[in-house]
Amino acid sequence: MDMAWDIERTKALLLAAAAVEFGQKGLAGARVDNIASGAGINKERIYQYFGNKEGLFDAVLAAELGSVVDDVPIVGCGPTAMGEFAGRLFDYRAEEGAASRLLFWEGLERGDRVADRAARAGMWGSKVDEALKVLPGISRTDAADLLLTVFTLCGGWHVLPQVDALLVSDRHARSSRRKAFVVRLTTTVAESLLADASRSSALTV
Repeated sequence: MDMAWDIERTKALLLAAAAVEFGQKGLAGARVDNIASGAGINKERIYQYFGNKEGLFDAVLAAELGSVVDDVPIVGCGPTAMGEFAGRLFDYRAEEGAASRLLFWEGLERGDRVADRAARAGMWGSKVDEALKVLPGISRTDAADLLLTVFTLCGGWHVLPQVDALLVSDRHARSSRRKAFVVRLTTTVAESLLADASRSSALTV
């Protein structure tokens, strides 16, 4: 067996098990023993490869966020394209919900303190660049605020099922109806931002 392949496979198993444990219990509540048991790997490998539990949490979050950035690009042009991105992100979060839960836990337990801030800022900055290409003319600040809104809409619904159940009694086709609402809201806000940018541009001519 190739040693490098074995190490990568071991890391992958640990990251998958850790995503489940951290997603359910957060950083403080997660247990290294549970992660090792879920992966079927000796817990000493966690310390060998990731240093400690916090290092493993950081690695899991980086992997999950990297997947979101790579797998759900913002493409096309105009407000409709932005709405379509929101819909695809909603579906992705529904199928791969670990990132939403991990981000919420990170915010609750760490506030605005993040590991590897420069890399994370660069990753999110690349999404802002994508949004600016889709909605040319809006400011970078507006693009960032729009993305924060989309990420919150798509992620929050999956981690606040109890609030959804209390607010909305009609459960028929709930997921598809919520997705449609997110798409509609994102498209409407994008249209408003473009209109504001167009008016500002006309005033400066």
